[in-house]
Amino acid sequence: MAKIYATMRSIASYVPKNCVSNTDFEKILDTSDEWITKRTGIKTRYFADNNEDASALGVKAAEVAIKRAGIQVSDIDLVICATLSPDYLGMPSNACLISSRLGIENKPSFDITTACSGFIYLLSIAKSFIESNVYKHILIVGAEKISSILDFSDRSTCVLFGDGAGAAVISATTNKNERIIDVNIGANGKYNDFLMTPRCLGSKLNFSNGFNVAQVDKTHSYLTMKGNETFKIAVKTLANDVKEILSKNNINIKDVSYFIPHQANLRIINAVGDMIEIEPSKVVITVHKYGNTSAASIPMAIDDIYKNGKLKKGDLLLLDAFGGGLTWGSSLLYFNGE
Repeated sequence: MAKIYATMRSIASYVPKNCVSNTDFEKILDTSDEWITKRTGIKTRYFADNNEDASALGVKAAEVAIKRAGIQVSDIDLVICATLSPDYLGMPSNACLISSRLGIENKPSFDITTACSGFIYLLSIAKSFIESNVYKHILIVGAEKISSILDFSDRSTCVLFGDGAGAAVISATTNKNERIIDVNIGANGKYNDFLMTPRCLGSKLNFSNGFNVAQVDKTHSYLTMKGNETFKIAVKTLANDVKEILSKNNINIKDVSYFIPHQANLRIINAVGDMIEIEPSKVVITVHKYGNTSAASIPMAIDDIYKNGKLKKGDLLLLDAFGGGLTWGSSLLYFNGE
């Protein structure tokens, strides 16, 4: 029996229509386009409408990914979604909502919460299911409506993020030259307070210790971040993770077609690029257009070069991400889309 490998059959993305520029933030914050651009490299980002939630964005990307994969919705065996901005708190999962809107019934669906590393974690899960011959076609989706958890009075965080979704179909193949070569993932909860979204005080209040509804009502789940600390550990972790996966698989950085890092901050991307000594022309950068879209960041960046005609079947991609948890991950794969 031929060995089964996992392959990325397609890639797709969706961006909401509302483009928000740095100058738009000048109207509500003590900030400037120059300050934001210099510190982050971000010029614009997109925010979803009030009637658009993260799962709705995910559906838009998923529909295109399934079509590009050349399969039917009924062929999907499993749906997994990565998000830090789910429609609901805990249940139902965004994966269940996406499945329902796509017309997928009686198939397993679940979410994962690994923040900006979400898409890499999805690849790891999908690869394991495919190569153990459990499923043949898996839909993975990174979908975020981060605008719903931003504190728009905090200039250190609200200018960094955007909304969007990315999706891919991971399928079975017997062709070794189409495979997802490897996925590395890791985490360290010791640094959990570097990036957080404190939901509410409700989980820590009960009747025995003085439950007070007023306290809960005053609490909102805004994203918080320790910027300087996160920057320092992100650069080191991302660079080390890339070196490890390349060495493990005996692949030279020169053989990589495109390096697609998480799009959080241009200074981080440039620093990591320098440390791993990759040609600048091979580094995919979209942070200036979309900001940080967390779990949607990497698939959106892959789709950006796909739609621009740069990404070709057989190209070797190196993916690298770092996010709250803290979590991180990298992957080496051949793109197998048409």
